[in-house]
Amino acid sequence: MVTESTIVTVKKKRKKVSAKKVLSTVGMLLVLFIIAFPFLWLILSSFKYEKDIISFPPKIFAENYTLDNYIKVWSTIPLLDYIKNTVIFAGGTVITSIFFDSLAGYAFARMNFKGKSALFYFVLLTMMIPFQVFMIPLFIEVNLLGLLDTYAGLIIPRMTTAFGIFMMRSFFITLPASLEEAARIDGLNEFGIFWKIMLPLSKPTLLSLAIFTLMNSWNDLLYPLILTSSSKMRTLPAGLALFTGQNISFYGPVMAGTVISMLPLLIIYIFAQKYFVQGTAMSGMKE
Repeated sequence: MVTESTIVTVKKKRKKVSAKKVLSTVGMLLVLFIIAFPFLWLILSSFKYEKDIISFPPKIFAENYTLDNYIKVWSTIPLLDYIKNTVIFAGGTVITSIFFDSLAGYAFARMNFKGKSALFYFVLLTMMIPFQVFMIPLFIEVNLLGLLDTYAGLIIPRMTTAFGIFMMRSFFITLPASLEEAARIDGLNEFGIFWKIMLPLSKPTLLSLAIFTLMNSWNDLLYPLILTSSSKMRTLPAGLALFTGQNISFYGPVMAGTVISMLPLLIIYIFAQKYFVQGTAMSGMKE
């Protein structure tokens, strides 16, 4: 029989569970607000008048909004050139990086050659070296090659990354060896196995790596600022940074330009987040 004490115990447990759910929901909403608040402030401020942006105490919402900031940023700086340069730089980096990173990742995961472990550890070691350490030698090298202020000078040094190699190796190492054995029986060489068997299976991880690379290249400020000298070759972050320095009092147009710069990445991430999460999870699987 169900006693009264049992019923009381069940009710207490249900209250504890519901209290935990409420607390976890409140905690997640708080974290979401903390993360989303800067973006909300940025978007709203891009439509505010200058006096409302710099008013003290600051206000989230203004009485009146305007599109003048977007008109001013389009008319003041060559924004179309900045967008074109960013698309070419980021797109070229993504295409070349995922190809060469997947090649190197496959070699480290599935092929046996002398010094493989030492070479892979050396690649991982380069992840610990900050860009500021070698940016001056990189500038000198690109300048001596005559690639300064060119698309090739921006893309070639970024054609492969240690992180991308590590990520692709982490995925390829999880695939069963029977796939290679069956492909070799069918007469495929090593590149054929990679291109026809392994690469199609790595689409989620490739897409995740592409998003990572696209975000890093699109938002990078210091790298394109060093390797470009003319205004026509500036990327969006570099161009907006210089615009901020030249027009320090105009916060509205700067925020409008930042929203324009952020919007393509936001749209891409919204549509690709399913594959992004799937690829990140698969890259950490073990056989």
